[in-house]
Amino acid sequence: MNNMLTIMIPVATAIVSLLVGSVVGYAIRKHSWEQKAQNAQNDADHILADAKAQVAAAQAEVNAQKQAAAAVKQSAENTKKEKILEAQEQIRDFRQKTEDELNSKKDNLAREKNRLQQREDTLDHKNSLLDERESGLTQKEDQLKQQYASLKAKLTEAEELVETRRQKLYDVAKLDEEEAKKIVLSQLSDELVKERAEMIRNSNEEVKAKADHYANQVIVDAIQSSAADTVAETTVSVVDLPNEEMKGRIIGREGRNIRSFEALTGIDLIIDDTPKVVTLSGFDPIRREIAKRAMERLIKDGRIHPARIEEMVDKARKEVNDDIYEAGESALMELGIHRMNPELVKTLGRLKYRTSYGQNVLSHSIEVGKLAGTMAAELGLDEKLAVRAGLLHDIGKAIDHDIEGSHVEIGVELTRKYHEPDVVVNAIAAHHGDVPKLSFIAELVVAADTISSARPGARSESLENYIRRLTELEKIAKSYQGVKQAYAIQAGREVRVMVEPDEISDDRTVILARDIRNQVEKELDYPGNIKITVIREKRVVAIAK
Repeated sequence: MNNMLTIMIPVATAIVSLLVGSVVGYAIRKHSWEQKAQNAQNDADHILADAKAQVAAAQAEVNAQKQAAAAVKQSAENTKKEKILEAQEQIRDFRQKTEDELNSKKDNLAREKNRLQQREDTLDHKNSLLDERESGLTQKEDQLKQQYASLKAKLTEAEELVETRRQKLYDVAKLDEEEAKKIVLSQLSDELVKERAEMIRNSNEEVKAKADHYANQVIVDAIQSSAADTVAETTVSVVDLPNEEMKGRIIGREGRNIRSFEALTGIDLIIDDTPKVVTLSGFDPIRREIAKRAMERLIKDGRIHPARIEEMVDKARKEVNDDIYEAGESALMELGIHRMNPELVKTLGRLKYRTSYGQNVLSHSIEVGKLAGTMAAELGLDEKLAVRAGLLHDIGKAIDHDIEGSHVEIGVELTRKYHEPDVVVNAIAAHHGDVPKLSFIAELVVAADTISSARPGARSESLENYIRRLTELEKIAKSYQGVKQAYAIQAGREVRVMVEPDEISDDRTVILARDIRNQVEKELDYPGNIKITVIREKRVVAIAK
């Protein structure tokens, strides 16, 4: 029994220990499993949070990309609209340019048609003259035949009389045959000399009369085939305004816009009571044209202030320079001249804005070219060379205000510089009789120049003197050191002088005004008073970037 107890107790103890160990082990394992499950749950939560964050970031990136794509699309739409507008503007410009070219070609065709009609009329007139001359020659031929028959009869009668006289001389004087022949031949010689002299004199007078008639006919035909309108030049341009309010905007605050406009263009801006117009006054037609175009642009734009005025004046100046070259090309096209140096063409175009005694020099030059070419064709000379010489005969007047010397000397120098033919150079040099004429074309240029200048209303000496006086005023002002620009305005009653502010001080401007006044009083004759205004303006410009 005791042994049995002794055995059972350890066994029970072992069983209890095993049960307790199992329970404890199970508790420990359960706690470990729960810990691992918690850790796994935590890891899963972290992974899920990271995944959500990544998804949110991806969503945000997608949204950003969508916004960027929308912005790019909007920019593309804007660019497309701008390109469409730009293309439409280019199409309008091209259409306008094409219409202008078509109109120009229509005008050229109309002029060519008129010219051909005039030539046809001239040919008809010449044909009628030839018919009249042929009829006159037939009558003269008949008269000559009659005269020949009469002279033959008279010659026979004269021979009979001579023979009778000789016989009488033999009988009365009792001379031998040789002596009688000497007496008769001496008398006949005296009579023949007298008759010969009379015939030569009559022939010379007849040839001279025919030559004068033919020359007059050539000149008349040339004038008829190249008739030109009388050109009246003025010294003012009128610009229309849309309303009276625009005058106040042109004047600007305390007149600053007017001062800026006049300083930049050298043209006097007149605003008076005349409704809806402003007047631009100035003797230089190039400046006046630049001022007119700039003013028209400013009125159309509506923004009028000194900076805008300066911008528009620069654009107008570029346009006028382009027009000058086009005017030279048009003159060459009108006269059928195909090759000329581009610089010489540009100089020729400046004549469009140059007048001589009130006559437009470019129109005058074209007219002289036509007249010289027509007369050369009538006389069998080189028509193209005569046209070229006539067109270029006053080329020096384009820059005679800028270069020392007469327009003849300047023209000769220019044409030699650009390798014009010697005949053309000599025609330019001789068209005022400064040098001998070396060709008949030079004579034709002189005649054509005289014809063009002598037309009634073609020239006005008073305008030339007026422009010369204003040019001298500007020249005197520009001769002083430190003067940037000078303009004669108010019909020559005022000279505005712009000086370099870094070279001339305020005190020096007073002395400069007095010096210019003294020189003007000493060298020029003028009516009334002339106001000398010296302007010193310094601009400082800074650009923020």
